Amino acid sequence: MSGARRRLVAAAGLSAVAALTLAGCAGSAGSGSPSDAATDGFAAVEAALEEGGEITYWTWTPQAEAQVAAFEEAYPNVTVNLVNAGTGNDQYTKLQNAIKAGSGAPDVVQIEYYAFPQFALTESLLDLAPYGFSDLEDDYTASTWGSVTVDDAIYGLPQDSGPMALFYNKAVFDEFGIDIPTTWDEYIAAAEALHAADPTKYITNDIGDAGFTTSMIWQAGGQPFQSSGTDVTIDLQDEGSQKWADTWNQLVENELVAPYGSWSDEWFQALGNGSLATLVIGAWMPGNLESGAPDAAGDWRVAPMPSYDGQPASAENGGGGQAVTEQSENPELAAGFLWWLNNSEESIDTFLAGGGFPSTTAQLSSPEFLGAEPEYFGGQKINEVLAAAADSVVPDWQYLPFQVYGNSIFGDTVGQSYENKTDLNDGLIAWQDSLVEYGNSQGFAVNK
Repeated sequence: MSGARRRLVAAAGLSAVAALTLAGCAGSAGSGSPSDAATDGFAAVEAALEEGGEITYWTWTPQAEAQVAAFEEAYPNVTVNLVNAGTGNDQYTKLQNAIKAGSGAPDVVQIEYYAFPQFALTESLLDLAPYGFSDLEDDYTASTWGSVTVDDAIYGLPQDSGPMALFYNKAVFDEFGIDIPTTWDEYIAAAEALHAADPTKYITNDIGDAGFTTSMIWQAGGQPFQSSGTDVTIDLQDEGSQKWADTWNQLVENELVAPYGSWSDEWFQALGNGSLATLVIGAWMPGNLESGAPDAAGDWRVAPMPSYDGQPASAENGGGGQAVTEQSENPELAAGFLWWLNNSEESIDTFLAGGGFPSTTAQLSSPEFLGAEPEYFGGQKINEVLAAAADSVVPDWQYLPFQVYGNSIFGDTVGQSYENKTDLNDGLIAWQDSLVEYGNSQGFAVNK
């Protein structure tokens, strides 16, 4: 399921979530199964899968039911209790409550990449390195693997990914003589030309979204969040942050972005009728376009995300993986299920058939995947563009260890710059000040 859909969930209860931050068989889809390493740790995982038992899995992905059914067929001695405990923040609140209570957490849980640091820091997730999972690193893209690991510890396996690209309405571009922008300067010029020619049309929409903003700063080379344990540095005026804000100001301050939120009815209507000409968004978007804007079938195409110098550069937007919790009473069995879920061809194929975008290098490079020509996109081989975006993700990004809380207050800070059409840098500074104050109040040592 797309990261953006997960962000639809209301932020209710996030203060309670963040306040707990410091509280206490198919073959492999990649180069080889971890059993090839013949480690004692994975031998225990294999033995647990054969012996069987019962585990609980929390997730909101629509493919989960089919994946669990296939797993139980492959391992008939195992029962998986599938639970939808809520989407995104709703689930995180329940998980944090279970962590604080010392019981009630599932064996395996879905976690978005931006939330992994928070749960890893509280030692709520099982380190999978002792089970031989280190051998799986090359099976995943560098950005997604980096999102589930801290130093030598492995706190989960990636499931999907969201390398960003430019989705554009070719029919609108052709009608108004707009070339595909390769730089952000060209993108802004296209926004000005389009809106001047037809004031009902916009290059994109944006009323302020934390996930989009952090992804855009990521692509600009910003590294505003740095942390090591409880030591945190926040600088939302570093070079990359200012580069993005100064660029995006030209759209926001001149009212060149559509004034409605993503995933709203108005947004889907605009995607369908051509009044919204582009989306800069994660690679999980195609299925959402097909289902949400069917009237635009054949009009949309995909191109590389514009960059500041015209050279390939992308960032992750959305996506997540699964982890084994420390509370699991059968960690070897839970680890085995997680390995099958996110590393077996059968499970990954099921996930992709349901509209997911892979994090696994084998799928991203397969001729079948790259050669797909969806009719909705005019027969374009869009996965060639999206897979290239995965290869061009800017390295070394970090989220805050309290990013769940941070995202919940974005609207009160940066969101005000959007609402008032004022300098986004001022909003970023206000966000930074609130994050520093909150982090220090929760026992972090936060510098700026």
